[in-house]
Amino acid sequence: MRNEEGYRAPQVCHIVGITYRQLDYWARTGLLAPSIRAAAGSGSQRLYAFTDIVQLRVVKRLLDAGMSLKRIRQAVQILSDQLHSDRPLADVTLLSDGATIYAAHSPDEVVDVFRRGQGVFGIAVGPVQEELEGELHRLFPPTRPLETAFSSEA
Repeated sequence: MRNEEGYRAPQVCHIVGITYRQLDYWARTGLLAPSIRAAAGSGSQRLYAFTDIVQLRVVKRLLDAGMSLKRIRQAVQILSDQLHSDRPLADVTLLSDGATIYAAHSPDEVVDVFRRGQGVFGIAVGPVQEELEGELHRLFPPTRPLETAFSSEA
């Protein structure tokens, strides 16, 4: 049987800049679960897709901007419902001022996810994706299989 392609937890933590404890908590509580393979008991390993890593990086940036994890969870749920998407943080451009989150669906439409208006700064998901692609290329050159880049899950 062919090995599934994807990123294991230690790789994801390194790439996103979060601890294993954060990643584990977010997966166990349903904030962002791995889309390739979930943990299935002791000794099993989660496997994350690239779009999972993009969304995790967006969560990290929102936390760094001062958003609480509770508010991020609310925004993910609202956006998921509005967009009918299981990857809401990869489907829009997000803006935040640390107190609320705005979603830009197009250059002409910016919506306050929580229905309040304040000054904002932007996190464009496209550039986050491009930045991650560059970092992954540097960290894991094409000649080196991704599955062997890190030997064990923390």
